[in-house]
Amino acid sequence: MPWPETIAVKYTEEEAEYLSIRPVVRQTFRAAELVDMILGVTGKDVARIQQILRAGAVVFHSYRYWWQGFEADEPALAQLLASYPDADASRVFRAQDCTEVMLESSGSPARRPLRVARDAARRRRLLRVRTMWDCLMDLARERAPSYRDYSCALRGDLFAAPLDALQLARLASDAARYALPALRAQLLALRAASHICFLCPRK
Repeated sequence: MPWPETIAVKYTEEEAEYLSIRPVVRQTFRAAELVDMILGVTGKDVARIQQILRAGAVVFHSYRYWWQGFEADEPALAQLLASYPDADASRVFRAQDCTEVMLESSGSPARRPLRVARDAARRRRLLRVRTMWDCLMDLARERAPSYRDYSCALRGDLFAAPLDALQLARLASDAARYALPALRAQLLALRAASHICFLCPRK
């Protein structure tokens, strides 16, 4: 079955409450645009993408999207997915390519990682030579992060390393000295980070 050229999609902010009062927005997507969004949830899993397109609903970045479900032609879908990068475990972490750091917490229920953008962490406090980004890159040099995966949602390769109690204490100390107020508050509130993850976008 050929894909529809355009797909009428409705979306609204996802809410925990039973009855949502958020406004519903209507938008027209091309099939490739819809698949691009779904990839951020599923990765390059053909069967899972087909299932979501058939079901006609997905939650992405705190928004719920829904549409009239349809069957996706597998060869056409596979051809589209071939244009996206694959994970490549041979890739080596390069600090100069890193644009974002994520601090991941262990435990249950799972918490969202604290995301630290390079541009924000590079902002220098008055009379300080170092920045918080310098401190995060020091951790990368110490821990030699290993390759984890390619993220379709983040459009880049992920490298990760575990954190121990000593490194967490030093991270808190560095945040108090070098981070600007908003970032400092977030880092100091982080009590149980177990891993540090580095995002390097594909060129």
